[in-house]
Amino acid sequence: MVLLKHECKQMLKSLLIWSLAVGITCYGCILLYQSLEDSIAGMADMYAKMGDMSKAIGLDKVSIATLDGYFATEIALMFGLGAGMFASMMGAGILSKEEEGHTSEFLYTLPHSRAMVLAWKFVSLIIILVIFNLVCVGLESLGLWQTGLDFSVRSFVTYHALAFIMQLELASLCFLISALSRRRQLGAALGLTLLFYVMDMMGRIIPDLEKIKYVTPYYFANGADVFSKAELNSWLPILALAISSVSLLLSFAIYQKRDLTA
Repeated sequence: MVLLKHECKQMLKSLLIWSLAVGITCYGCILLYQSLEDSIAGMADMYAKMGDMSKAIGLDKVSIATLDGYFATEIALMFGLGAGMFASMMGAGILSKEEEGHTSEFLYTLPHSRAMVLAWKFVSLIIILVIFNLVCVGLESLGLWQTGLDFSVRSFVTYHALAFIMQLELASLCFLISALSRRRQLGAALGLTLLFYVMDMMGRIIPDLEKIKYVTPYYFANGADVFSKAELNSWLPILALAISSVSLLLSFAIYQKRDLTA
Protein backbone atom coordinates (compact mmCIF):
# COMPACT_ATOMS: atom_id res chain seq x y z
CA MET A 1 0.00 0.00 0.00
CA VAL A 2 2.93 2.34 0.68
CA LEU A 3 4.23 1.71 -2.84
CA LEU A 4 0.77 2.41 -4.25
CA LYS A 5 0.52 5.77 -2.47
CA HIS A 6 4.06 6.67 -3.51
CA GLU A 7 3.42 5.96 -7.20
CA CYS A 8 0.10 7.83 -7.22
CA LYS A 9 1.75 10.80 -5.53
CA GLN A 10 4.53 10.86 -8.12
CA MET A 11 2.02 10.88 -10.98
CA LEU A 12 -0.26 13.46 -9.35
CA LYS A 13 1.25 16.49 -11.07
CA SER A 14 0.96 14.95 -14.54
CA LEU A 15 -2.55 13.79 -13.71
CA LEU A 16 -3.68 17.29 -12.73
CA ILE A 17 -2.12 18.93 -15.78
CA TRP A 18 -3.42 16.43 -18.33
CA SER A 19 -6.88 15.85 -16.86
CA LEU A 20 -7.59 19.57 -16.52
CA ALA A 21 -6.09 20.39 -19.92
CA VAL A 22 -8.08 17.72 -21.76
CA GLY A 23 -11.22 18.13 -19.64
CA ILE A 24 -11.40 21.92 -19.83
CA THR A 25 -10.69 21.86 -23.58
CA CYS A 26 -13.57 19.44 -24.13
CA TYR A 27 -15.79 21.44 -21.76
CA GLY A 28 -15.06 24.70 -23.58
CA CYS A 29 -15.69 23.19 -27.01
CA ILE A 30 -19.03 21.76 -25.85
CA LEU A 31 -20.13 25.21 -24.66
CA LEU A 32 -18.88 26.66 -27.94
CA TYR A 33 -21.42 24.53 -29.80
CA GLN A 34 -24.31 26.73 -28.65
CA SER A 35 -22.85 29.86 -30.19
CA LEU A 36 -21.96 28.02 -33.41
CA GLU A 37 -25.14 25.95 -33.68
CA ASP A 38 -26.73 28.01 -36.45
CA SER A 39 -23.58 28.31 -38.57
CA ILE A 40 -22.70 24.65 -38.10
CA ALA A 41 -26.16 23.61 -39.29
CA GLY A 42 -25.52 25.48 -42.53
CA MET A 43 -22.17 23.79 -43.07
CA ALA A 44 -23.24 20.26 -42.13
CA ASP A 45 -23.99 19.17 -45.69
CA MET A 46 -20.69 20.56 -46.94
CA TYR A 47 -18.75 18.71 -44.24
CA ALA A 48 -20.57 15.46 -45.06
CA LYS A 49 -19.50 15.77 -48.71
CA MET A 50 -15.78 16.11 -48.10
CA GLY A 51 -15.16 12.61 -49.43
CA ASP A 52 -12.38 10.66 -47.75
CA MET A 53 -11.94 13.30 -45.06
CA SER A 54 -15.58 12.83 -44.04
CA LYS A 55 -15.00 9.09 -43.72
CA ALA A 56 -11.82 9.61 -41.72
CA ILE A 57 -13.50 11.63 -38.97
CA GLY A 58 -16.93 10.00 -39.18
CA LEU A 59 -18.96 12.80 -40.80
CA ASP A 60 -20.40 10.28 -43.26
CA LYS A 61 -22.17 8.59 -40.30
CA VAL A 62 -23.29 11.47 -38.08
CA SER A 63 -24.28 15.08 -38.66
CA ILE A 64 -22.22 17.79 -37.05
CA ALA A 65 -25.43 19.88 -36.91
CA THR A 66 -26.58 17.82 -33.89
CA LEU A 67 -24.96 17.82 -30.47
CA ASP A 68 -24.51 14.03 -30.75
CA GLY A 69 -22.69 14.38 -34.04
CA TYR A 70 -20.63 17.34 -32.83
CA PHE A 71 -19.52 15.41 -29.75
CA ALA A 72 -18.80 12.24 -31.76
CA THR A 73 -16.52 13.99 -34.24
CA GLU A 74 -15.02 17.01 -32.47
CA ILE A 75 -15.00 16.25 -28.74
CA ALA A 76 -14.29 12.54 -29.09
CA LEU A 77 -11.36 13.33 -31.39
CA MET A 78 -9.76 15.67 -28.83
CA PHE A 79 -10.49 13.42 -25.88
CA GLY A 80 -9.32 10.26 -27.66
CA LEU A 81 -5.95 11.72 -28.63
CA GLY A 82 -5.39 13.44 -25.29
CA ALA A 83 -6.39 10.42 -23.23
CA GLY A 84 -4.36 8.07 -25.42
CA MET A 85 -1.21 10.18 -25.11
CA PHE A 86 -1.63 10.50 -21.35
CA ALA A 87 -2.10 6.74 -20.89
CA SER A 88 0.91 5.98 -23.07
CA MET A 89 3.18 8.46 -21.30
CA MET A 90 2.24 7.18 -17.86
CA GLY A 91 2.79 3.56 -18.91
CA ALA A 92 6.11 4.27 -20.61
CA GLY A 93 7.70 5.92 -17.61
CA ILE A 94 6.43 4.02 -14.61
CA LEU A 95 9.14 1.32 -14.59
CA SER A 96 12.08 2.82 -16.46
CA LYS A 97 12.09 5.93 -14.25
CA GLU A 98 13.66 3.85 -11.47
CA GLU A 99 16.79 3.14 -13.48
CA GLU A 100 16.83 6.56 -15.13
CA GLY A 101 16.59 8.25 -11.75
CA HIS A 102 19.06 5.81 -10.12
CA THR A 103 16.51 4.76 -7.50
CA SER A 104 16.25 1.09 -8.46
CA GLU A 105 19.06 0.12 -6.08
CA PHE A 106 17.06 1.44 -3.13
CA LEU A 107 13.63 0.25 -4.33
CA TYR A 108 14.61 -3.35 -4.92
CA THR A 109 16.43 -3.74 -1.64
CA LEU A 110 13.11 -3.30 0.15
CA PRO A 111 11.37 -6.48 1.38
CA HIS A 112 9.25 -6.71 -1.76
CA SER A 113 9.71 -8.95 -4.79
CA ARG A 114 9.97 -7.43 -8.24
CA ALA A 115 6.61 -8.98 -9.08
CA MET A 116 5.02 -7.25 -6.12
CA VAL A 117 6.55 -3.90 -7.09
CA LEU A 118 5.31 -4.26 -10.67
CA ALA A 119 1.84 -5.25 -9.48
CA TRP A 120 1.50 -2.15 -7.29
CA LYS A 121 2.86 0.06 -10.06
CA PHE A 122 0.30 -1.27 -12.54
CA VAL A 123 -2.53 -0.87 -10.02
CA SER A 124 -1.46 2.74 -9.46
CA LEU A 125 -1.47 3.25 -13.23
CA ILE A 126 -5.07 2.02 -13.44
CA ILE A 127 -6.11 4.27 -10.55
CA ILE A 128 -4.54 7.31 -12.23
CA LEU A 129 -6.36 6.49 -15.48
CA VAL A 130 -9.67 6.13 -13.62
CA ILE A 131 -9.22 9.53 -11.95
CA PHE A 132 -8.23 11.09 -15.27
CA ASN A 133 -11.41 9.80 -16.89
CA LEU A 134 -13.61 10.86 -13.98
CA VAL A 135 -12.31 14.43 -14.19
CA CYS A 136 -12.74 14.61 -17.97
CA VAL A 137 -16.15 12.94 -17.99
CA GLY A 138 -17.26 15.20 -15.15
CA LEU A 139 -16.28 18.36 -17.04
CA GLU A 140 -17.86 17.08 -20.25
CA SER A 141 -21.07 16.20 -18.39
CA LEU A 142 -21.17 19.69 -16.88
CA GLY A 143 -20.85 21.25 -20.34
CA LEU A 144 -23.54 19.00 -21.81
CA TRP A 145 -25.87 19.81 -18.92
CA GLN A 146 -25.31 23.53 -19.37
CA THR A 147 -26.23 23.38 -23.06
CA GLY A 148 -29.64 21.96 -22.17
CA LEU A 149 -29.87 20.29 -25.59
CA ASP A 150 -30.95 16.75 -26.46
CA PHE A 151 -28.09 14.33 -26.12
CA SER A 152 -27.67 10.54 -26.11
CA VAL A 153 -26.45 9.70 -22.61
CA ARG A 154 -26.30 6.00 -23.44
CA SER A 155 -23.93 6.60 -26.36
CA PHE A 156 -21.88 8.93 -24.16
CA VAL A 157 -21.42 6.22 -21.51
CA THR A 158 -20.69 3.55 -24.14
CA TYR A 159 -18.08 5.71 -25.83
CA HIS A 160 -16.22 6.48 -22.61
CA ALA A 161 -16.28 2.83 -21.54
CA LEU A 162 -14.67 1.85 -24.84
CA ALA A 163 -12.25 4.77 -24.60
CA PHE A 164 -11.11 3.53 -21.18
CA ILE A 165 -10.41 0.07 -22.60
CA MET A 166 -8.45 1.77 -25.38
CA GLN A 167 -6.40 3.69 -22.81
CA LEU A 168 -5.78 0.50 -20.84
CA GLU A 169 -4.42 -1.24 -23.94
CA LEU A 170 -2.11 1.67 -24.77
CA ALA A 171 -0.92 1.92 -21.17
CA SER A 172 -0.23 -1.83 -21.03
CA LEU A 173 1.76 -1.81 -24.27
CA CYS A 174 3.82 1.13 -23.04
CA PHE A 175 4.21 -0.59 -19.65
CA LEU A 176 5.89 -3.39 -21.63
CA ILE A 177 8.13 -0.82 -23.37
CA SER A 178 9.03 0.54 -19.93
CA ALA A 179 9.96 -2.95 -18.74
CA LEU A 180 12.37 -3.29 -21.67
CA SER A 181 14.06 0.08 -21.37
CA ARG A 182 16.43 1.76 -18.93
CA ARG A 183 15.12 5.20 -19.87
CA ARG A 184 11.64 6.66 -20.24
CA GLN A 185 10.64 6.24 -23.87
CA LEU A 186 8.11 9.08 -23.99
CA GLY A 187 8.76 9.70 -27.68
CA ALA A 188 8.02 6.09 -28.51
CA ALA A 189 4.86 6.21 -26.39
CA LEU A 190 3.51 9.30 -28.12
CA GLY A 191 4.56 7.94 -31.50
CA LEU A 192 2.72 4.68 -30.86
CA THR A 193 -0.46 6.57 -29.97
CA LEU A 194 -0.32 8.74 -33.07
CA LEU A 195 0.50 5.71 -35.23
CA PHE A 196 -2.57 3.86 -33.98
CA TYR A 197 -4.74 6.93 -34.61
CA VAL A 198 -3.43 7.34 -38.17
CA MET A 199 -3.88 3.61 -38.81
CA ASP A 200 -7.55 3.94 -37.89
CA MET A 201 -8.01 6.88 -40.28
CA MET A 202 -6.15 5.20 -43.13
CA GLY A 203 -8.07 1.96 -42.65
CA ARG A 204 -11.36 3.84 -43.03
CA ILE A 205 -10.23 5.70 -46.16
CA ILE A 206 -8.17 3.21 -48.19
CA PRO A 207 -9.96 -0.07 -49.05
CA ASP A 208 -6.68 -1.98 -49.47
CA LEU A 209 -5.69 -1.07 -45.90
CA GLU A 210 -9.04 -1.86 -44.35
CA LYS A 211 -7.71 -4.69 -42.20
CA ILE A 212 -5.14 -2.54 -40.41
CA LYS A 213 -7.91 -0.71 -38.59
CA TYR A 214 -8.51 -3.86 -36.54
CA VAL A 215 -4.98 -3.57 -35.15
CA THR A 216 -5.57 -0.20 -33.53
CA PRO A 217 -7.64 0.38 -30.37
CA TYR A 218 -8.90 3.63 -31.89
CA TYR A 219 -11.08 1.61 -34.24
CA PHE A 220 -13.45 0.25 -31.61
CA ALA A 221 -13.29 3.44 -29.51
CA ASN A 222 -14.59 5.64 -32.31
CA GLY A 223 -17.14 8.28 -31.38
CA ALA A 224 -18.86 8.36 -34.78
CA ASP A 225 -19.43 4.59 -34.74
CA VAL A 226 -20.92 4.74 -31.24
CA PHE A 227 -23.16 7.78 -31.71
CA SER A 228 -24.40 6.64 -35.14
CA LYS A 229 -25.85 3.57 -33.36
CA ALA A 230 -23.89 1.34 -35.75
CA GLU A 231 -23.43 -2.29 -34.79
CA LEU A 232 -20.20 -2.50 -32.83
CA ASN A 233 -17.74 -5.40 -32.93
CA SER A 234 -18.05 -6.70 -29.39
CA TRP A 235 -15.02 -8.97 -29.72
CA LEU A 236 -12.60 -6.09 -30.38
CA PRO A 237 -12.74 -4.69 -26.80
CA ILE A 238 -12.30 -8.27 -25.56
CA LEU A 239 -9.27 -8.62 -27.82
CA ALA A 240 -7.91 -5.34 -26.44
CA LEU A 241 -8.24 -6.63 -22.88
CA ALA A 242 -6.48 -9.85 -23.93
CA ILE A 243 -3.62 -7.84 -25.48
CA SER A 244 -3.40 -5.80 -22.27
CA SER A 245 -3.16 -9.00 -20.21
CA VAL A 246 -0.47 -10.50 -22.45
CA SER A 247 1.51 -7.25 -22.36
CA LEU A 248 1.34 -7.23 -18.59
CA LEU A 249 2.47 -10.86 -18.32
CA LEU A 250 5.37 -10.23 -20.71
CA SER A 251 6.35 -7.18 -18.66
CA PHE A 252 6.52 -9.30 -15.51
CA ALA A 253 8.48 -12.08 -17.23
CA ILE A 254 11.01 -9.71 -18.83
CA TYR A 255 11.51 -7.44 -15.82
CA GLN A 256 12.08 -10.39 -13.48
CA LYS A 257 15.09 -11.51 -15.52
CA ARG A 258 16.60 -8.13 -16.35
CA ASP A 259 19.84 -6.88 -14.80
CA LEU A 260 18.91 -3.49 -13.42
CA THR A 261 21.35 -0.59 -13.28
CA ALA A 262 21.68 1.26 -10.00
